[in-house]
Amino acid sequence: MKKLLSALLALILLTTPVLAVDTLPEDAITVSAPYAVLMEKSTGAVIYEKAAHERTAPASVTKVMTMLLVTEAIEAGTVSLDTVVTASETACSMGGSQIWLEPGERMTVSEMLKCVAVVSANDCAVALAELIAGSEEAFVRRMNERAGELGMADTHFTNCTGLHDDDDHYTSAYDIALMSRALIRHDLIKDYTTIWMDTIRGGEFGLSNTNRLIFGYEGATGLKTGFTSKAMYCLAATAEREGVEYIAVVLHGETSAKRFEDARTLLNYGFANYALASLRPGEALPPVPVRLGRADCVQPVYEGDEYILAEKGALTDLSYKTELLENVTAPVAAGQKLGTLIVLNGQEVLARVDIVSSAAVEKLTFGDVYGRLWGSLIGWKQG
Repeated sequence: MKKLLSALLALILLTTPVLAVDTLPEDAITVSAPYAVLMEKSTGAVIYEKAAHERTAPASVTKVMTMLLVTEAIEAGTVSLDTVVTASETACSMGGSQIWLEPGERMTVSEMLKCVAVVSANDCAVALAELIAGSEEAFVRRMNERAGELGMADTHFTNCTGLHDDDDHYTSAYDIALMSRALIRHDLIKDYTTIWMDTIRGGEFGLSNTNRLIFGYEGATGLKTGFTSKAMYCLAATAEREGVEYIAVVLHGETSAKRFEDARTLLNYGFANYALASLRPGEALPPVPVRLGRADCVQPVYEGDEYILAEKGALTDLSYKTELLENVTAPVAAGQKLGTLIVLNGQEVLARVDIVSSAAVEKLTFGDVYGRLWGSLIGWKQG
């Protein structure tokens, strides 16, 4: 049994990219808020965390999950940006941050999503939840299901707004980073989270973003603010420069100004100290010949993350070594390993990336062989 466990551990070490970044200790960066995380989007690497897994009230940062489910519904075709939403009496009764929807008022999904992203409109969040799932309660069940899928182990939602300080409604800085990462992978949402000022109702009602970083921080892409007397000042902030995007989460800030300052500190640290290195060489992979298969060859593809995060200046001599099978015998399964890409920094192995089959190839049957033989004979006689 020990030998088997050792072999499995060795296999994991050989096939999993080596993380080039260790999480910093809490005192490495001065952050005033009691809960904080700095995560890189592409790799999911956690650069800094402070009480990151402690459960706490998230206030309106809850709406990151609300926007994620709405965005996924749009991209799945369940609803469209032009779908008209009719405000219910329930949605209009929410209070807190809102655009004062009237019962029966009609707006498009695009308009309501904009109001949620820019001014944290609780009434629009509930109206969208009712559109997507039929009721806020059903939508919240989906929120919790999605949280589970994302690995958010310290999260439980009881509403889609974060407006109510229910003891059963909680999450953590790390979990917020996870759902924020999932949301900003959808470029669509940034059409809304990067709006500084806008209007609705034909220009009669003005909107101004609650996230002050959108106006004053280079590369800011979002994402969501929040405040209640219990949660205090919360923020999930995202920013991108030169192809690298970071997520800074700050919870239970003492003041609004301090939460933005903490987020700037975290984002500045990320941009100043780290860079992405590609786990892919520039050259395309050649097809691998298949023996006795219904297809003559199969296209290999890389598996896993595309990048590795490292300290700036640490990766000065990157090179790639590809080990690929000369051929493979059918049947070939989709995802079957065909080789390995070894990523080196000088003589140090940074990562080993599996190269796998992009599709399945079935084995030739007797009928296939007979058909090919007969076809070649006919072709020979005709020639």
